[in-house]
Amino acid sequence: MFMHAAALRIAALFYYFIFGTLGDVELLVVCFLWRTDFSLSSYLESSFYAPFVPLCVAGSCAVAYYRYTRHVGHGVNEAPTWEGPARPLLLPCRTTHSRLFPKKHSFSYSYLLVGIPVNWTGVAGSMISHNSDAKGWYHIDAADYLERGNGKLGLRGKLDAYLDSQGVDASKYPYAYLATAAKFLGYHFNPVSFWYLYSAEKRLTAMILEVNNTFDERRMYFLTTDDDAKCSIEAPETNATSGVSQASKPLRQTWQKDFHVSPFNSRKGAYSLIAHDPLLPEMEGRGPINHTINLISSKNNAKLVTRIFSDGDAMDPTEMTLAQKARFLASWWWVGFVTFPRIVKEAALLFFKRTLHVWYRPEPLKTSIGRHADKIESQLEPLFRSYLKHLVEQSSESLVLKYTPSGGIADAPVEIIRSASAQKDPTRAEEVEFKVLTPVFYSRFVYYAHDFEAMFCELNESNTISVSKPELLPKLVIKKQPPPLLQTTSYLDYAYFTAIKNLRKRPERIERPMTSSQTSTARSQEDIRGFRLSAMDGYVLGCEDNKLRRVYRNSVLKLFIADRIAMGSVDVLDLEHWVFRLLLAWFVVF
Repeated sequence: MFMHAAALRIAALFYYFIFGTLGDVELLVVCFLWRTDFSLSSYLESSFYAPFVPLCVAGSCAVAYYRYTRHVGHGVNEAPTWEGPARPLLLPCRTTHSRLFPKKHSFSYSYLLVGIPVNWTGVAGSMISHNSDAKGWYHIDAADYLERGNGKLGLRGKLDAYLDSQGVDASKYPYAYLATAAKFLGYHFNPVSFWYLYSAEKRLTAMILEVNNTFDERRMYFLTTDDDAKCSIEAPETNATSGVSQASKPLRQTWQKDFHVSPFNSRKGAYSLIAHDPLLPEMEGRGPINHTINLISSKNNAKLVTRIFSDGDAMDPTEMTLAQKARFLASWWWVGFVTFPRIVKEAALLFFKRTLHVWYRPEPLKTSIGRHADKIESQLEPLFRSYLKHLVEQSSESLVLKYTPSGGIADAPVEIIRSASAQKDPTRAEEVEFKVLTPVFYSRFVYYAHDFEAMFCELNESNTISVSKPELLPKLVIKKQPPPLLQTTSYLDYAYFTAIKNLRKRPERIERPMTSSQTSTARSQEDIRGFRLSAMDGYVLGCEDNKLRRVYRNSVLKLFIADRIAMGSVDVLDLEHWVFRLLLAWFVVF
């Protein structure tokens, strides 16, 4: 028995030597203190330092309070006074949802919008801030809007970049105003943001609806009067005696639905918008917000009516007294935190009480932005980019490839890659755009042993990528040489890549869209081919960068092991690993 325990302890020490981290040291210390019945309170009572404990606690609280007050914008100089047009505003609102069929269902709840001119930066009355070191209670970070990342551009710079991507001259809209659900104490859940775009005459001439679903995906709809007869902004009504505009007839627009928002609606159908200008007249107004969005089914039936409208006067933070600010925060601080739980509650009612079918989430289309990438997907993206660049540069064909990474990876740049032939004679080069629609592509690609199979299946079956000229893919990925052999001077690399080769299997097809009443028609098939390494494995092994190989092998092996013992979830695998390390530390100490 003693020899058996000693052998297990030696094995544990070997594990710590190869895979140990600082976290393992912490677990060992905790287990040791637990075993010795260590009591912090009794230690402090008998310690010489006991009288200093209250002083340390008080000092820590003072430092925390100082840092907090700086964080929310107190005690710092605010930005110079904003002269307009428009002003930062707090916009108390209410939203209503009325489902008309197949089952009727309605609900209503409070909702807070924060409005700012997109050119404005700084802190307004310690309540609203944008791209400022000092934070207001409600903070707007440019990196959270439109294309993810690139916060350094600011809202105006990102707006101009988005308009340019739509083929629109940004100079047509010199003024713009954003109404959004801002971050409160760092928390942010923002179903929709409204961008109001104004002409040089300060008339609302276009809008952008920035829609986020609960799956962390995003779609921007650019709505303008220039190209659709169904869209119009009618002239405001004018009071005959005063000559001042009292109300406006709304912007009206209808467009096709191509984004998965609710699990109880398919991606088919159309939207219609009726939106009033909240800044009339000439961007000097302060509300009210008054927008209606209708969902029309693919059979042209009104299916859902959503409204968001002002529920009280808009408030300028720079004009609020301290008491008004306190009352406002006391009334509205909780609203942002309960928006998502409210959505979950209504979804539960629709599913369990109304018995509506659920539409499983389809992969986003080219016009949408995929969810944020997880840690492994973020690590694999630069590796895939490097490998794709290697394929293009080594190609004997004259190719120019535009690689657009998943929008779920912030600040990942678009890259133009040219083969050697295309660099010599650009006029004869064939151009192709390769766009990753969702970051799951990066983790799925490494499952395939053959590049052509990976590209074909992900393009035509799982729809995780978009390729402008699929017929050019064979010129890029079909290779004449056989798959690489496993050759390395590192025993650790050999062990990792041998495990990767043995655990690799073709991923299941992503079958979407389906409802909860349907069953998958895909059948799991055993792949009887004898795999060597994939071409990307061979590329990574041939690289001289040890860090690159370590990141790749750890990420890929983690994915493959999660499939076997953690239901395909890396998070579950991490939990299992943590429990294993805790038990191992407990065993070593006891």
